[in-house]
Amino acid sequence: MVDPHVAMFPGSFDPPTLGHINIIKRSLRLYDHLYVVVADNINKHCLFTAQERVDVLKRIFPDSPNIEVLSYDGLMVNFAREHGVGVMIRGVRAVGDFGYEFELAMTNKQMMDELEVLFMPTDPNYFMLRSSQIKEMAAFGADVSSLVPAEVVELLHEKVPVVGSGSLA
Repeated sequence: MVDPHVAMFPGSFDPPTLGHINIIKRSLRLYDHLYVVVADNINKHCLFTAQERVDVLKRIFPDSPNIEVLSYDGLMVNFAREHGVGVMIRGVRAVGDFGYEFELAMTNKQMMDELEVLFMPTDPNYFMLRSSQIKEMAAFGADVSSLVPAEVVELLHEKVPVVGSGSLA
């Protein structure tokens, strides 16, 4: 049985951005319990391991009793069934995101009719924020501290070798 007061916010979070954090905080205001589900997809090459992504998210939300951060390597509808989740939250930045997310929501609805999907538009401050861009910027030595939590900045410094300075030779 699903609980409409329990939601999940799945994603790769490679790395977690301030946009992700914003969606999580806004979701916590709407639901009694929120699962932040780190997708552990073996077909996707991530910079950080699933456990590193889980650990950094737990460090970002250390005192939130109504949030649980877990990794999962299966279909999100199966996670929802296993944990009694009634709502899946998906952040959308633009029309392109919405098209993809809408198709995914319809597929999930076919597999689990009782799972509702909430499309949460991004905060305008994080409209152009993508994890892939942050990793690229970090690789070129850019300051990404205004785009990701401090805990992620530390992790990026440990994991991402700086490959260039951006100057012409």
